[in-house]
Amino acid sequence: MHKLSLLVDLYELTMSQAYLRYKRDSLATFDLFVRELPKARSYLIAAGLEDILGYIRGLRFNPADLAYLKSKKMFSGEFLAYLSRFKFRGDIWAVPEGTVVFANEPLIRVTAPIIQAQIIESFFLNTINLQTMIASKASRVAVAAGNRGVFDFSLRRTHGSEAGLKVARSAYIGGFDGTATVLAGRLYRIPIVGTMAHSFIMSFKSELDSFLAYADTFPGRTTLLVDTYAVRPGIENAVTIGLYLKKKGYRLQGIRLDSGDIVALSKLARRMLDKAGLGYVKIFASGNLDEFRIARLLDAGAAVDSFGVGTNMGTSIDAPCLDVIYKIAEVTDEEGNFLPTMKLSQGKVTYPGRKQIFRVEDKKGRFVRDILGLEKENIKGRPLLINVVKKGRVVYKPPPIGKIRSGLKHNLCRFPAQLFKVDPGFRYPVFISPQLKKMRQLLVNELRKRQ
Repeated sequence: MHKLSLLVDLYELTMSQAYLRYKRDSLATFDLFVRELPKARSYLIAAGLEDILGYIRGLRFNPADLAYLKSKKMFSGEFLAYLSRFKFRGDIWAVPEGTVVFANEPLIRVTAPIIQAQIIESFFLNTINLQTMIASKASRVAVAAGNRGVFDFSLRRTHGSEAGLKVARSAYIGGFDGTATVLAGRLYRIPIVGTMAHSFIMSFKSELDSFLAYADTFPGRTTLLVDTYAVRPGIENAVTIGLYLKKKGYRLQGIRLDSGDIVALSKLARRMLDKAGLGYVKIFASGNLDEFRIARLLDAGAAVDSFGVGTNMGTSIDAPCLDVIYKIAEVTDEEGNFLPTMKLSQGKVTYPGRKQIFRVEDKKGRFVRDILGLEKENIKGRPLLINVVKKGRVVYKPPPIGKIRSGLKHNLCRFPAQLFKVDPGFRYPVFISPQLKKMRQLLVNELRKRQ
């Protein structure tokens, strides 16, 4: 039985009980999309589909769930009986994880009995919000770092253990090279990385003693944190250990700078390491980093080879949530015909009908625009939404996470370079098709008359 069955907002269940009474046989299509991009974003990276499919496979209401709902004294016996037999039987279309998407483009489209489509809303929004938000932030960090390594150090600052795992996975999809979160490494086959903490160094009589202890324990994978006391003596001690390991047939992997003037200190470290014949030793920077600070460091000439990025990425600190919504786009009438519908609230108007995203490329394979149109429109472009669940059965096998990551990296190169600037001014063109525009205008007029 599914442990997340009751991970719903109460109104999903109260609406569903009313549906059971008045619209038992109705079908509906819902779109899940981001209405507006956050201020400092020009694109998003879709993530979370794997968890969505796992949820759909196992969604059931067990006796304990039903007993709890019965105790609330608001649900009928008929509705509880319906939930006891619940199994999702609809169709789901989605963009694959690692797909670049934009505002108002459906990441997921659900066509199902209206009760079923309603009950899954909360989990879908919760899942897509976090993972797409983090994958998008991570992509920006990775792009800002260029060909330098970026690693997830965010576990201790993420919002709970589950979020810590999903952040590590989403960041890897977005372009990170590994994570410090060991369980994420095991679950998702992500490379795991780690150095040492200041507390380790402070527990020894001297910094050099701590470095030597670590190097003797891990001679083939030693990275030394050099800013616990004073950076220059710390680098000197690291050089001593580097030469010690070299004599034993090993290589010091790197040093880490976690505070201070990273630009000046990294240049100093590079000179000292090179002068000692340790030009292969990498310089690793951490400490309140994100795409904005990384871009500034590199613009100033910082001699950094890799970055450890924690809080600012793991919480997407500048944009900690997405304007992600789940809205009905069509519903069947008494005869079973699908009729388009939409919301008219000021500033929150949606697009009706069953839609598809068409990505248009030029003769060189570069992406030039997207078109949001009706599913069956004859539009030149590659459709992005694919069928992942058919009549309740999962028909899509997600690729390995490494393939998702490499596919995203390949596709990023096909977009205009200005899309990935840290301070975005460029907006990738997303057009509304003529038929969708026409349907929307006709429906606006009809709904206004009807209301």
